[in-house]
Amino acid sequence: MLKVADVKADHSLHVLGVRVDVVQIPEVIGQMEVWVRERDCGHYIAVTGMHGITETQHDDRFKHILNSADLVVPDGMPLVWLGRLRGFPLRRRVYGPELMMTFCQETASKGYRHFFYGGTSGLPERLSENLRRQIPELQIAGTFSPPFGRVTREEDEATVAMINAANPDVVWVGLSEIKQDTWMYEHRGKLNVPVLVGIGAAFDFLAGTKRQAPEWMRENGFEWLFRLLQEPRRLWRRYLVYGSEFLVLVFLEQLGIKKFE
Repeated sequence: MLKVADVKADHSLHVLGVRVDVVQIPEVIGQMEVWVRERDCGHYIAVTGMHGITETQHDDRFKHILNSADLVVPDGMPLVWLGRLRGFPLRRRVYGPELMMTFCQETASKGYRHFFYGGTSGLPERLSENLRRQIPELQIAGTFSPPFGRVTREEDEATVAMINAANPDVVWVGLSEIKQDTWMYEHRGKLNVPVLVGIGAAFDFLAGTKRQAPEWMRENGFEWLFRLLQEPRRLWRRYLVYGSEFLVLVFLEQLGIKKFE
């Protein structure tokens, strides 16, 4: 199994100034288990794609947050294709819902404790119920849906105390990409948890509140079209504006016309 130090040194590509680790789901799960077994706290995994990397071009702090993650995994076919173009043997994307479900299925017998943080009111509870039906052995330490809008320091401290009291091994964070990665970065030193993983819409998909794109669309780079048709008002900017910007900037980077740091 690749260790994080090895991944960063020899198995990563840089896209618009962001480090993307060339890993697949089995390697991510293996590294998560090392952290859990050793009770090595404070690690976070950013599951990112075209949208997240484009956001870093408008927000230097967010770029720092992504680059500070213990693993930045490629959840998007454009990153897989780019990795292959640069000579990396990326077979598939690290799809957030698949990462979560596979980890839960493969490690349920080991008694790891899971906490679900994020989503709208009632969503993490529904997710918990769905996963328990599918994986009866799964140990769920707790769930929490944070309030919409600004959180006071007192509310945040209470949330941290609640999660620590639940003593989870993994906290799955289901917020929008910038929010979840920022939350993990800001809380990694406050939580006595080995691993935080930001998986965004996986909460909705695995809870059954939103439809996933068919597998053939997910594996061939058409998931964006499926999701855009499902939620055009919410996602048009992400896919049409940021998607176009990503393609132009990567083209300039590939040709050496523009450098990104």
